[in-house]
Amino acid sequence: MAEKVLIIGSGPAGLTAAIYAARADLEPLMIEGFERGGQLMITTDVENYPGFPDGVMGPDLMEQFRKQAERFGTRMVSSNVTRVDFSERPFRAWVDDDEYQADAVIISTGASARWLGIPGEERLRGYGVSACATCDGFFFRDREILVIGGGDSAMEEALFLTKFASKVTVVHRRDEFRASKIMAQRVLDHDKIEVLWDTVPEEVLGDTAVTAVKLRNVKTDEVHEIAAEGFFVAIGHDPNTAIFKGQVDLDEAGYVIADGTRTSVEGVFAGGDVVDKVYRQAITAAGMGCAAALDAERWLEEQEG
Repeated sequence: MAEKVLIIGSGPAGLTAAIYAARADLEPLMIEGFERGGQLMITTDVENYPGFPDGVMGPDLMEQFRKQAERFGTRMVSSNVTRVDFSERPFRAWVDDDEYQADAVIISTGASARWLGIPGEERLRGYGVSACATCDGFFFRDREILVIGGGDSAMEEALFLTKFASKVTVVHRRDEFRASKIMAQRVLDHDKIEVLWDTVPEEVLGDTAVTAVKLRNVKTDEVHEIAAEGFFVAIGHDPNTAIFKGQVDLDEAGYVIADGTRTSVEGVFAGGDVVDKVYRQAITAAGMGCAAALDAERWLEEQEG
């Protein structure tokens, strides 16, 4: 027997969708993925989520989301969906050889920040290493920060961080930015920002927190260290949509194309960072998850009517 609603992914969007769907008696089944909880599971202090005036740890916030979803009857499968078939209803999804069927699907698999893969980066993630200036910039007041990247997202991160940091150094591997001219010029004109051209980071240094970064000039091979307490990687995000290729319409970057939360397939909805490449915040993802559940509920009612 087909589920009424199947939710794929368990970040803020998926868990909020589960809360709303469960309260609407849709008895949602969530296949949460091995990396349950999404990007907040690798975020330490969250200070910008309403209702937590003293801040909250990212994993703790996601655990509260999860308990709330389960309280109203959401069932969880702690595995990754390996393939889907949205060509006809009921829609189908597989975890290896196990098949699940559903009348409606909500995609909330999120996006993953791209990382450099250099020594020290993963070990110090959450301790000075970040991929989200709007999430973590506040913690770097009056400190020196490095931003890695040369596109518009790196320019936006660097400019945002000037509100807090004493100095922002943008490290770019080429001799000119890929960013739009207006964004690049704002960075070049800013008195708090210095740019290191033709340079790549080799290692993030520090025992329990970032203290310095080892850099290499790609033209001269000269290596030097620069003191810093923040290391922001701004080289883009990749939406987690590989299993949906050919099933719903995706844009050139792989994000799900949606009208609100409605995808190109009737009865398949999407919300959170799998759709949103602009805001990428927990609260906007949660709002989109709410909307996806409400849209799914109304759509299911229309099918029955």
